[in-house]
Amino acid sequence: MSHGTKKDRPVLRLLLIGLIFHLVYIGTVFDCYFTSPVVNGMQSYGLDRGPAKRLVLIVGPSLPYDVRNRGLHSRVADGLRADLLLSKQPFPTIPGSPETVAPHLRSVVERRGAFGVSHTHVPTESRPGHVALIGGMYEDVSAVTKGWKTNPVDFDSVFNRSSHTYSFGSPDILPMFAQGATPGKVDMWMFHEDEEDFTKDATALDTWVLNHVRDLFHNASTSMALNAQMRAEKTVFFLHLLGLDTTGHSYRPFSREYMNNIQVVDNIVRQTEQSFSEFYEDSETAFVFTADHGMSRIGNHGDGDPDNTQTPLIAWGKGIRGPLPDSNPSSHDDYSAPWDLTRLLRRDVEQADVAALMSTLIGIDWPVNSVGVVPDVDHTRPGYLLDVDGGKTQAEAALVNARVLLSHYRVKHARKREHTLFYKPYPYFSDGETYLSGQMKLSEIEHLIKRQQYDDARQASSKLIKHTLEGLRYLQTYDRTLIGAIVVVAYLGWIAYGASTILVPPSSTGITSRLQAIDLVAAVTLCAFWTLFILQKSRGSFYLYIIFPVYFWHQAIRRFGSNVDQLRKLVSTTHLSGLFVRGGLVVVTLEGMVLAYTHRSIWSIGFLIMGLAWPLFFWPNEVQARNKLLHRSWTISCLATAIFPLLDVNKKESIPTVLAGGVCMLVAGFYGAVRASREWRQLPRTQRISFQRAVGVQCGLLISSMIVTASTALRLRQKLGLPLLNQIAGWTILVIASGFPFLLRIEKPTPEARITTLFLGFSVCFVILSISSEGLFYCSYATTLFVWTEVETVLRAYRHRMILKEEDNKSEVGLASTIEAYRPQADDMRIAVFFLFFVQVAFFGTGNVASISSFYLEPVYRLVPIFSPFLMATLLIFKIIAPYIILSAFFALLNARLHLPPFSLFLVALTLTDVMTMTFFFKVTDTGSWLEIGQSISFFCVSSLLLVWSAGICAIGEILMAGTTMHVSNAKAKKEN
Repeated sequence: MSHGTKKDRPVLRLLLIGLIFHLVYIGTVFDCYFTSPVVNGMQSYGLDRGPAKRLVLIVGPSLPYDVRNRGLHSRVADGLRADLLLSKQPFPTIPGSPETVAPHLRSVVERRGAFGVSHTHVPTESRPGHVALIGGMYEDVSAVTKGWKTNPVDFDSVFNRSSHTYSFGSPDILPMFAQGATPGKVDMWMFHEDEEDFTKDATALDTWVLNHVRDLFHNASTSMALNAQMRAEKTVFFLHLLGLDTTGHSYRPFSREYMNNIQVVDNIVRQTEQSFSEFYEDSETAFVFTADHGMSRIGNHGDGDPDNTQTPLIAWGKGIRGPLPDSNPSSHDDYSAPWDLTRLLRRDVEQADVAALMSTLIGIDWPVNSVGVVPDVDHTRPGYLLDVDGGKTQAEAALVNARVLLSHYRVKHARKREHTLFYKPYPYFSDGETYLSGQMKLSEIEHLIKRQQYDDARQASSKLIKHTLEGLRYLQTYDRTLIGAIVVVAYLGWIAYGASTILVPPSSTGITSRLQAIDLVAAVTLCAFWTLFILQKSRGSFYLYIIFPVYFWHQAIRRFGSNVDQLRKLVSTTHLSGLFVRGGLVVVTLEGMVLAYTHRSIWSIGFLIMGLAWPLFFWPNEVQARNKLLHRSWTISCLATAIFPLLDVNKKESIPTVLAGGVCMLVAGFYGAVRASREWRQLPRTQRISFQRAVGVQCGLLISSMIVTASTALRLRQKLGLPLLNQIAGWTILVIASGFPFLLRIEKPTPEARITTLFLGFSVCFVILSISSEGLFYCSYATTLFVWTEVETVLRAYRHRMILKEEDNKSEVGLASTIEAYRPQADDMRIAVFFLFFVQVAFFGTGNVASISSFYLEPVYRLVPIFSPFLMATLLIFKIIAPYIILSAFFALLNARLHLPPFSLFLVALTLTDVMTMTFFFKVTDTGSWLEIGQSISFFCVSSLLLVWSAGICAIGEILMAGTTMHVSNAKAKKEN
């Protein structure tokens, strides 16, 4: 192989451009579907006085929050599942479990309060959940880059609008509501982040919150200033109970530990209510209990799974109605049927609606960015407010709701009209008369309230709110058509550009008038779009996005236009029917991979087709007859790997299975070492001994990791915490083993030797960070890649031999001359599709394709017991990357054995793969169920990132395999054929 020659430059240039393009265009899905909703300049509105003097918000159980809202008591349980809180017998598999896990909260639902389900938005993480609850808005996805902690943009909140807020809980949540708020308005009591230990009893975090609330009351009894401040109206208390989230991550929601933690939370709610009653000696407190997100059965969250998006909402106290009989038709469904509450009305809300409800209860101005709708706007269904004045309060709250949203719409409408050419306003509001038409409708509602026609006022407000929300969405998605068009043209342009670069050689003719015209059109098109973006004050990313389609189509048209004669020759010498058939099969296969993102069994079907049908129907008889052992090995390895996508993704920790994977990896490593040594016989004995010693060291590290992992898992199961010695040993073994293959220096190693050391180096990762069968998958996957490389080598050698026997072999090549260093053959598209298949399977082999939150956290606690999101994420990503290192090495070896330049096969794959990318882009949605929204985002991002990463692994493979004798095995295969 030749590296770095002039012949390789077109390949490398195409690869680099493709990498940059796909990386940049991941951002289009967020610019198209998820942009920041925050704008400034709105006028604030609220009730002059609410029914309650104070509010208590309790949120649990994923992260602890400080309760610093005085006067308004709201309780949120982070990571709490509505079904486990309210169901009868929610833990049937636990001996001695009570019929009702949260008796106090259940008694509130049955006797004193209103309840329902709060539907959260994706991503179901703590930060966006709390922003929706307390800010009344759904934060854009870009906040994930800040770790859901610091504020990418400042936003208004219920806390900022209160007279004073007292918050208690987690340092991960509380500060973001103090930041940007009026100085001195939000007080915080936070436990230290080191207390978030996933290996210990997390109920202590919730008890910590309760104790500090009691301390606050005690201090108020000795401080007149604090006492007076706490007794002021419009106060909010915020209790963030993190214990349930920590327990759920560590032990999963259906564990005894999670059940016990729910009981602790229920008791804390009871004692908190008692403390408020004793201190204030009145009944002027409103309580709201909810959760920022739910939790899946395996203890994760983040995506749109219904278990993550449905959380409990229970409200009681001053200003809140009591239980009501169920409606007809019933307000219940299969989800709430096990709760044994079907006799009572269930009132569901969107998560942002909670902020509107809380603002109404204590009579404060609503957060100006709020898009929530107070549940009582709909006069045909009971909400959460107690009707004490014939519906006047509900009607006034509906009017305030309409004012807040209309003010929001006016600001966005004015900005969009100012910056957009040929602007078309939302049809419900006539252009230029938005303020006037909205004000007239508000005046009509006010007139109805004055006439005490409260139901009519609520109905009018509901209609105005509905249209205003639709108008806000219209403005939020105004640029979607433009971005979508740019994306389609860009991806099609990339396919045309890649095909032109591969199929058509550079023209040796000079610049013609036709080429000059093409250059001029491209320049004018780019300048025209940039001018449009300048006039519209578009986001900076738009200027970057438009460069790619203009450049791609310019290069493709230029190359095709300057090589018309060669194109005609290519068409005349190619079996077009066969090419179209192959292309159709490729498209069908790629769309099958798209479908496999929601149906995991399709990956197994793919392995069955590859292992059984492909050899039977497409391998030449001579190859099958002369390579029976290889044929059987390929079939067996495919069938073995096909098992893993069929396994249940909801795994429980199984140390015997982890250790079995370690044993299999030891055996595979030993086999690789023996095979490498045989190929290395011509080298000096000392060099072979050095390699064998290196393998011995790696096997020793692998055995050590198995011992440490078994010991650590046993201690964690016994809830004894993570021993420091085990933690140090685990980190030491992981770091040394992972770095060993890259630090090892052996002169001219064989490919088998290099891959063996890489395989063993990352095997340790699949012991320490595995929960069950991941190590077995890693071993089976690597074996399949090894056999695939051998199969493709044999098939290509046979094909070359047949071509040489034929006089007219041009049509058999299938594709004409390409980049000087690369001459594609008919089966290159198939090999590229196989590569894409292995890229996808490496990511989803043991995880749930339908949920990127299906990667388990339990193994991470063996190294990181204290909550550290980025370090934990790094370990998970490291484990995900490991199979790709092996894939990159084998793919580089395959390129060499087929006598192809670096990246040549990948360029074919990269050109084809945008069929998947475009499909996922148009499947992205921000409407429908949260499961659909979450999956659509996940699928596009995962697909795009995997394609970008696959380019990187090709480069890594070339680097890792540099200096090896990669052509030795190829020569041997040719000799055998």
